[in-house]
Amino acid sequence: MKTIGLIGGMSWESTIPYYRIINEGIKEKLGGLHSAKIVLYSVEFDEIEKCQSSNQWDKSAEILGDAAKKLEAAGADFILICTNTMHKVAPEIQDMIKVPVIHIADATADKLQESNIKKVALLGTKYTMTEDFYKERLIKRGFEVLIPEADDINKVNDIIFNELCVGEIKEESQAEFCRIIDDLKNKGAEAVILGCTEIGLLVKQEKSSLPVFDTTDIHANKAVELALQ
Repeated sequence: MKTIGLIGGMSWESTIPYYRIINEGIKEKLGGLHSAKIVLYSVEFDEIEKCQSSNQWDKSAEILGDAAKKLEAAGADFILICTNTMHKVAPEIQDMIKVPVIHIADATADKLQESNIKKVALLGTKYTMTEDFYKERLIKRGFEVLIPEADDINKVNDIIFNELCVGEIKEESQAEFCRIIDDLKNKGAEAVILGCTEIGLLVKQEKSSLPVFDTTDIHANKAVELALQ
């Protein structure tokens, strides 16, 4: 079994599901008392968020790159960044290490192709929804990507940072996400990517009018697959 390296803590609320899903996946595949070999480096999220909001992406790349180097030194065979937004600096992190960084958008694109999805809605932080680093990776794989209107982009972003990242799950926020998903469905979306690792804490398939592709679940299960190859 390969050793999985996780850069977590962005936020820790969504790092917990990574640990659970990976270990559940290994147990399902191997049975008995089997569990995953994991090395976790959990960063201080306030420091990362300040880099985001002040546009200091180079500084955040240095912080996460240092974490990646420590995971590699600790024996990780590959690394997952347990957040969508910070894949903005995934190329810089990859340049600092020899083991592969498993990109969350690539894993998600694989699942979308398996389901023959062509037009997909993307929800996430304002960075993930509006900038090219994530969407372009999907577009290059042949997907048309829809995002919410400007007011709803801000609403989704506020719920992520002010509620989900601090462990607050509110019914009214769930209703807002469902309304936004309905709107994107009406614009032709065939599925919705929960493109922030916290959104899966709020939006469940039974509440969504579109098929849900939860990036936390997809990314974590990709780690299981790779660990057992």
